[in-house]
Amino acid sequence: MGTATLGVSIAVPEPYGSQLQQLRAGFGDAAAHGIPTHVTLVPPTEVDADRLPEIKAHLAEVAGAFRAFAMRLSGTGTFRPVSPVVFVRIVEGVAGCTRLQGAVRDPAGPLSRELAFPYHPHVTVAHGISEEAMDVAYGALADYAAEWTCAGFALYEQGSDGVWRKVREYPFGDGPTGVPGQPDSVPGAAADTTARPS
Repeated sequence: MGTATLGVSIAVPEPYGSQLQQLRAGFGDAAAHGIPTHVTLVPPTEVDADRLPEIKAHLAEVAGAFRAFAMRLSGTGTFRPVSPVVFVRIVEGVAGCTRLQGAVRDPAGPLSRELAFPYHPHVTVAHGISEEAMDVAYGALADYAAEWTCAGFALYEQGSDGVWRKVREYPFGDGPTGVPGQPDSVPGAAADTTARPS
């Protein structure tokens, strides 16, 4: 059946998601239009396609055991010089994200994997662009702020065109609805065949 490249993430809802995506594109990040604005729970991971039913069942079980939690973004941070990334900081919701990604990557589950770096939830706004452009991104969003209630997460698959598309939403056990407002795919996305971890 081949393989699929999957990611699991918390969508940043509208209007914030589109705002940050457009800003990311404006900073010169060519991947921006192919990556919905998000907080990563599982970075790009290649799996056997025949494991998808098992993975979906696992994610549904994890989501059912969680409850909604507050998320708040404020200001910017960077992983430079270790990694060429500028991000918007999560100042409320870190503990919830950390618990959630631990459950999704449960060593006994189908998405168990090692991470290249210790888990640090964030919202990427620039990745792999020039140092000057990353400096612009860092300064431009220094006063950025947003907040919402995280009520679930979603499974995404990267297409052959490099674009990440939503496969399925997983609302938490106490949530009446799914992941808040982002489109299932990214309209007008430019092709980018390079998988990005952020």
